[in-house]
Amino acid sequence: MQDGDYLDGNAAAGPLSEFFTVDVTDATGRCAHCGRTAALATARLYPNSHGLLLRCPGCTEILLRLVDTGDSVCLDLHGMSFVQLRRPNDVPS
Repeated sequence: MQDGDYLDGNAAAGPLSEFFTVDVTDATGRCAHCGRTAALATARLYPNSHGLLLRCPGCTEILLRLVDTGDSVCLDLHGMSFVQLRRPNDVPS
């Protein structure tokens, strides 16, 4: 990897738009703390005035934080080692 061998983050717009336009409750993720792998729909949601917290039902550690500041939204997936989404049948790979 060399300094000239990269594109800026805008090049990820297409692939990321696929990721963020599907129902993420269908996504599978792995807890970075206990290793439990399950659908996000099985996580425990704790809404509060600052946003949303999704916690692992196995170890209760935070999987995901979503904070809406009014003019932007911050998504923190630090508590997950991966998130996997299946493409809808009508979307070419």
